[in-house]
Amino acid sequence: MNYLVTGGTGFLGRHLIDELVKRKGTIYVLVRPGSKEKLKRLSERWGAEAARVVAVTGDIEKKRMGVAPAEIAKLKGKVDHVFHLAAIYDIANEDEAAQMAANVDGTRHALELAEAVGAKCFHHVSSIAAAGLFSGWWREDMFEEWENGRHPYFSTKHASEAVVRNEAKMPWRIYRPGIVVGHSKTGEIDKIDGPYVFFRMLKKLRRMLPPWVPLVGIEGGYINIVPVDFVTRALDHIAHKPKLDGHTFHLTNPEHLRVGQVLNMFARAANAPQFTVRVDARMFAFIPKGLRDSLMRLPPVKSIVESVLGDLGIPRATLKFFNYPTRFDSRDAEKALKGSGIACPPLESYAGFLWDYWERNLDPDLFRDRSLSGAVRGKTVLITGASSGIGHATALKVAAAGGRVLIVARDVEKLAATKAEIEAAGGEAHTYSADIADMASSDKLIQQVLKDHGGVDILVNNAGRSIRRSVHLSYDRFHDFERTMQLNYFGALRLIMGFLPSMVERNRGQIINILSIGVQVNQPRFSAYVASKAALGAFARCAQPEFHHNNIAFTNIYMPLVKTPMIAPTKIYDSVPTLAPDDAADLICEGIIERPKRIATRLGTFGEVLWALAPNITNILFNTTFRLFPDSAAAKGEKPAPSEAQASNEAVALAALTRGLHW
Repeated sequence: MNYLVTGGTGFLGRHLIDELVKRKGTIYVLVRPGSKEKLKRLSERWGAEAARVVAVTGDIEKKRMGVAPAEIAKLKGKVDHVFHLAAIYDIANEDEAAQMAANVDGTRHALELAEAVGAKCFHHVSSIAAAGLFSGWWREDMFEEWENGRHPYFSTKHASEAVVRNEAKMPWRIYRPGIVVGHSKTGEIDKIDGPYVFFRMLKKLRRMLPPWVPLVGIEGGYINIVPVDFVTRALDHIAHKPKLDGHTFHLTNPEHLRVGQVLNMFARAANAPQFTVRVDARMFAFIPKGLRDSLMRLPPVKSIVESVLGDLGIPRATLKFFNYPTRFDSRDAEKALKGSGIACPPLESYAGFLWDYWERNLDPDLFRDRSLSGAVRGKTVLITGASSGIGHATALKVAAAGGRVLIVARDVEKLAATKAEIEAAGGEAHTYSADIADMASSDKLIQQVLKDHGGVDILVNNAGRSIRRSVHLSYDRFHDFERTMQLNYFGALRLIMGFLPSMVERNRGQIINILSIGVQVNQPRFSAYVASKAALGAFARCAQPEFHHNNIAFTNIYMPLVKTPMIAPTKIYDSVPTLAPDDAADLICEGIIERPKRIATRLGTFGEVLWALAPNITNILFNTTFRLFPDSAAAKGEKPAPSEAQASNEAVALAALTRGLHW
């Protein structure tokens, strides 16, 4: 017995051929000229039987599948069964013309070829989408009762069945698989659609929350999932049973699951939090559909939805079918499979295999260039305060990764030394001497950089001034607040305002602001410093929405205490653990690679939550530490005593437990 298979190099097709090679006969596979090599690579999976898999050059969008007349003459009388699988199986694809060409015209062309070669039976692989959005149970003998799904995938799958039913001049059988996922034993799959579109969301939840945290979700409609091995084994078996021509078979899962149930099964497989409370979306039906549609078309709402879905990798088109209303009766298929041992396994029995295969092979994050080199190579990165400490360490890393580094500081000699260090390592650096606290100096810097480079791709506002002094020692030192604000806020803001226009013009850019963990935990003695950093962070949070459509990211980094020249005057810090500048530079590099809205340590986030939930307790705790860590002699206007650097045992122990906080 010989076969002709269209779509044989596709996911379903190759698994069907896995079954057909177990039988005797030749398997002719229709392939585009450019897909011959793909079929050749696939032949390895069929071993010695691959010799019976023969390529036939064609094109589903052409009459008789584009097969040459001479080839048709060779095949005439040699084909018993034609399996037509070639089609677009993609709900995210809303290109109606492409779906019509592949699904409807392609089916007609496949029928023409089957008739031309004298095939004895035409097996059309359709989809449950042929039911449209029919509400209720859809039987295998139903066709005209479909309800238009308002999507080209649904309408073209229904129309392609109509072509077979109305135009075929030979016996035919139609098969409607459910949503096909990977192999139930190995998880093998080669595309991301169906339930897979939610996997990135589950992975993000796993990163954010422990698995025991209960979540609230939407129950959703029904989703019928079947593994590819069940579909192809069932298809092969039914195709070879006699007296079944003219029938349709649902290759579906008899167990109908809600979307919420399916998500929870995969959440368990991923060790992610589950949606313990699931709300039936139909409860929102009291809102008129016209009003719902109008709200979704509002630019802010549309932008938010697209941004969230884009971040999660969920195609917008899938939302239309979240409340899918159809369930599928499969009694004819089950009757045809009786005694074969072929049955659809429960999803829970193989959900772990599907997740594991996706995470190891298809997770989009696996193919994303997460290297610093991929983020900065060929780009212009301006770093202020780059002659020492965090800025110096960051400049070395960015230059080593291939970035064009513009290093800014006041000290010309230190800048020259940093430039020499970068160039000795093979990097590119340009030096600019400027005092960011001086507005005229900042303006001159902006003008020169724009003249030299046309703008910057990434601006790192790292230069800063810190003052550790109690408020009661600052009554007559108002300039403490003025000078920290001048550099940490106004100076950084001046650069942002100077370089933003060129970023907008090029429709790309990133601004990274080095803030402080103190902005999160509100530590005593740092009122001047924290206030200036908080102002910069607030500006970035407010400005970000204005430039979202320009592909410009604002990243606030809540930096913990770092061992830099800035903290040198406070001798007590010699006795407490701090981060190294290299570690701090790694946080900045992470910001460049990931472009997040914020980067914060767990300790800083904990302090932020503590302030929000228990402000009185936090005040008591910090009042205790305020008395435990004294003001420095410099803060008091005195000469440092030799004993100042010796912190108490209690202070050292607390600092060790809270590494990174400014005490």
